[in-house]
Amino acid sequence: MRLLVTGGAGFIGSNFVHYWLERHPADEVVVLDLLTYAGERSSLADVEARIAFTEGDIADLDLCEELLKGVDVVVNFAAESHNSLAVVDPGRFFRTNVLGTQTLLEAARNAGVRRFHHVSTCEVYGDLPLESDEVFTEESPYRPRTPYNASKAGADHAVRAYHETYGLPISITNCSNNYGPFQFPEKAIPLFVTNALDDAALPLYASTRNKREWLHVRDHCRAIELVLESGRVGETYNVGSGVEKTIDEIADTVLELTDKPSSLKTIVPDRPGHDRRYLLDSSKIRRELGWRPDVPFDDGMRETVEWYAAQRAWWEPLKERALVQETAWR
Repeated sequence: MRLLVTGGAGFIGSNFVHYWLERHPADEVVVLDLLTYAGERSSLADVEARIAFTEGDIADLDLCEELLKGVDVVVNFAAESHNSLAVVDPGRFFRTNVLGTQTLLEAARNAGVRRFHHVSTCEVYGDLPLESDEVFTEESPYRPRTPYNASKAGADHAVRAYHETYGLPISITNCSNNYGPFQFPEKAIPLFVTNALDDAALPLYASTRNKREWLHVRDHCRAIELVLESGRVGETYNVGSGVEKTIDEIADTVLELTDKPSSLKTIVPDRPGHDRRYLLDSSKIRRELGWRPDVPFDDGMRETVEWYAAQRAWWEPLKERALVQETAWR
């Protein structure tokens, strides 16, 4: 089989490329990535000889149509994904996440691919009260509260529209917060880990009780594999671990694993539109496809901290690329 993986030099995309080649060594993998500030080709260094890499934009129709010749499956990770950056530069998010996805869909329709799989987020559903038993199901209404969330919601709607209108064979996964190796150090866990390793402050938003559901990236990759192999065309599957942690708990875990003092925790103002809580009901993918998360949170966090501690040459140059200072909200 021949796959086009867009955003394959990003966090989840690069992990998926590694995972897929390990599990399906005979398959051909084509990677398309624009290599924006958060894209890092060195994340693919050890599989570079086994992939065909193109630096380019999913919003470039001619390029996408050329790359899709002979491709069986598209897995679309390409997205601007940092909520904080979306607050200060929303236009780039709508351009890539909505218009870019629509362009890629059009190219896939013209190419007649067997499957277009779109990777989305729990954040399209909005947020949940902190003290409640509510969860997001695949039938929950979309109520995005930030430019990033809204741009991902728009992409999801475009994917479904291409299925309903043109018969494009699609599937969608909405995942909870991922963590693991190769994550750009602007996101909470790698930011905390890399700061702690350098004895720098860990910036916690003032709403320290806000919760996220945390999923190891390898468990996410396995879920996508199962959807591609056995998932129903036209369906959406929520992918979540059920493990909820506050940002304060995440910071404490990182400090314990790095043997650093709690005095490194620093409170900073909340960013605008800061969601309170996300939790996915992932019973559908568990029931239909037999998926379960394999990586316990404590083990995954320990492995993640060890990876960053051993990979300074990878992340130190990236720290300077971050476009938003989390301490600068007004």
